[in-house]
Amino acid sequence: MKTLGFAIVGCGNIAPFHADALSKISNAKLVAVCDKMAYNTEHLAQKYGAKPYTDYTEMLKQDGIDVVSICLPSSLHEPFAIQAAEAGKHIIVEKPLDITLEKCDAIISACETNDVKLAVIFPTRFKESSIVVKEAIKAGRFGQITMADAQVKWYRDQEYYDAGGWRGTWKYDGGGALMNQSIHYIDLLISLMGPVESVFAHCETLARDIEVEDTAVATLKFKNGALGIIQGTTTAYPGLDVRIGIHGTDGSAVLDGETLDVWEFKGATPEDVILKAKLQKTGSSGAKDPTAFIDSKGHQLQFEDLIEAINMDRQPEVNGYEGRKSVEVISAIYQSSRENKPIVING
Repeated sequence: MKTLGFAIVGCGNIAPFHADALSKISNAKLVAVCDKMAYNTEHLAQKYGAKPYTDYTEMLKQDGIDVVSICLPSSLHEPFAIQAAEAGKHIIVEKPLDITLEKCDAIISACETNDVKLAVIFPTRFKESSIVVKEAIKAGRFGQITMADAQVKWYRDQEYYDAGGWRGTWKYDGGGALMNQSIHYIDLLISLMGPVESVFAHCETLARDIEVEDTAVATLKFKNGALGIIQGTTTAYPGLDVRIGIHGTDGSAVLDGETLDVWEFKGATPEDVILKAKLQKTGSSGAKDPTAFIDSKGHQLQFEDLIEAINMDRQPEVNGYEGRKSVEVISAIYQSSRENKPIVING
């Protein structure tokens, strides 16, 4: 397949993982990096042989850029994505797609108008443990699924929020423990279970000096009839691994981080024992450290999917419409908490 040139805009904490992932793909090359602070571009540019920029408009003029990877604060995704789309560049954007449905829709529309591909970074979908659970659901091994839950009990101290500047604000972050941290696993839950019909939630700021929630609990009704719970916090010292549970009349599965902690079905097979033994803990989570959970393998797999989508002219696995779903559910959770009532999701 054709080798594609990539550019990264926003050279903060997440950008090195994008650069590292791209360096491991034979038909991808990082050719440019951009940040308004020149010193932020220096290390990446030198390490990967990319050209540094402080002017995004100028960077987009460089020959050889096929894809722009957007690693900016969440509320800046829309204007930078639209500008890239209008320049004819394919786009891969860090979660969330943006912080409101209106801005998400504007990005999707710009990409469709300019006939470019759009992918949203959710590497958890590409983890083997997530894939085997999804395959078991498709195979009907759970019977009638009755309950599903996502528990994200992480820890971030006040210094984390103070250091970021934009973190913990409605204007730039779009939310807190849900929109910033738990969104990876809310996306995974939706990917596994299908659309959410309605939510009822409580969101509170209990322990941190921030505008947005540091603790939230939501009950969900899925369109398939199952019920669910989302718990998200950044106040649970010392920070626990994420737990994702799928439960039905014929079986249960629980992911503890990437570990297949529970894998029990009626009519269990020898392959189940082998699979459970294989999918034991293989790395760190982001429970304590916001960068520890990110190994570049998940990003690599997602970049490879986008490259194939571009070369084969198909939609990426996590396209704009898929990336929009978690923002829609989180927005409904926030509305439910504000209005103290259930919210029906129309999407």
